[in-house]
Amino acid sequence: MILDASVRQQSYIEDCEVCCNPIQITSTFEEGELIGFYSESIEQ
Repeated sequence: MILDASVRQQSYIEDCEVCCNPIQITSTFEEGELIGFYSESIEQ
């Protein structure tokens, strides 16, 4: 997956590359460096 370091904090839903189930991705950047990453399965 590709994350956009120009956006300080972002959250979006993406399908898992392995099982195709949706997951919520949340990432936080500071001065272009990834400082936080969280992913959570969204049960359907």
